[in-house]
Amino acid sequence: MKLLRFGPLGHEKPGILDDAGNIRDLSAHVRDLSGEVLSPEGLRKISELDLGQLPLVEENVRIGACVADVGKFVCIGLNYSDHAAETGSEVPSEPVVFMKPTSAIVGPYDNVRIPRGSNKTDWEVELGVVIGSAAKYVSPEDALEYVAGYCIVNDISERDYQFKRQGTWDKGKCCDTFGPIGPWLVSRDEIRDPQNLNLWLDVDGKRFQDGSTKTMVYDVSFLVSYLSQFMTLHPGDIISTGTPPGVGMGQRPEVYLRAGQKMRLGISGLGEQQQIAVQDE
Repeated sequence: MKLLRFGPLGHEKPGILDDAGNIRDLSAHVRDLSGEVLSPEGLRKISELDLGQLPLVEENVRIGACVADVGKFVCIGLNYSDHAAETGSEVPSEPVVFMKPTSAIVGPYDNVRIPRGSNKTDWEVELGVVIGSAAKYVSPEDALEYVAGYCIVNDISERDYQFKRQGTWDKGKCCDTFGPIGPWLVSRDEIRDPQNLNLWLDVDGKRFQDGSTKTMVYDVSFLVSYLSQFMTLHPGDIISTGTPPGVGMGQRPEVYLRAGQKMRLGISGLGEQQQIAVQDE
């Protein structure tokens, strides 16, 4: 299933794509795409609906973030060895973990705002993992059973804030609009192997990132298990699993987003995103 949320910011409704690619309204059957709706039982109930009987949604509707009421937005850094190399970092002996605030989350086609004083706002296409069942102390062998599905994340980053403003990475990761997710939450059964997905990102039509989840240092199963040793993962939590090489910081000379530029990014089977960079006032 390809689940999504549509409508004005703050007033989104849950939806699903039918076989013809049309959006169908789920709001008569579920409150939103959050919590227990993302559990195995919740997804099973949605899968049993007759999509042809659900109301059609107008074609030009805004698409919002594909998960509502996110509790935790957990991110993994330096999870592709070639990305670590381009940033001058060593491959970590354990996953690098940081958090984005949920206030960073926006829809897949919403504008990304360059913060005041920023000179190094960067892009990062990433595979997002959406949790469907509470996970605590789970094994890598069982970890995928706790996953509801997958989505695209653009882990927008301000590199000076991240590396030169002291403390953890969070300052460079937490700005408003720095976490576009979607367009869809694709249920786990549609993604046979999360370690065999192509990721790419263009800026103004130029391909900068072109990678595969095959080259992750720590795979999805390991990451879900690893994080569950430190915190209980709850339905609707999102894990952003790291980015392949090709970020602006890795270019020689470095290249960063300017107001008016367009990012377009995608992951095989998960759709595409597109954002315009605008200057925050």
